[in-house]
Amino acid sequence: YNFTSPEALGVVGAFVDGKPSLLSLVSSIAPIIAAGNTAVVVASEKFPLSAITLAEVLATSDLPGGVVNILTGKSSELISWMGEHMEIDGIDATGLSSKAMTELKIAGAENLKRIHSFSDIASPARIQAFMENKTIWQNVGI
Repeated sequence: YNFTSPEALGVVGAFVDGKPSLLSLVSSIAPIIAAGNTAVVVASEKFPLSAITLAEVLATSDLPGGVVNILTGKSSELISWMGEHMEIDGIDATGLSSKAMTELKIAGAENLKRIHSFSDIASPARIQAFMENKTIWQNVGI
């Protein structure tokens, strides 16, 4: 017999697009933590206020510490660091340009990092992209 069940990928990074809204930030974080992962999110360079405010709210909420980690800074400087980091298992690169996406794929190639970019915010594929199927094999018989 074999049993296959979905499990969380682990630590997932995300780059938020440059829109001045809380929706784009939450749309990046929610699928990652809904799949059971830890999120490392790079906030928008131009509009970081909503990310900083959400970080304060999450720090005083019932969400365990370290589940959502929000970084502020220049995305261009953080792309190679997140791509090469061996403890980050996947990246949601929806907020990156095609040039930055290419740089991220090159940086993440060494450790076979899962890198996804989504056009649909409300797609359930965003949750499933950062999960992996684990199979357990059981011997039957003598």
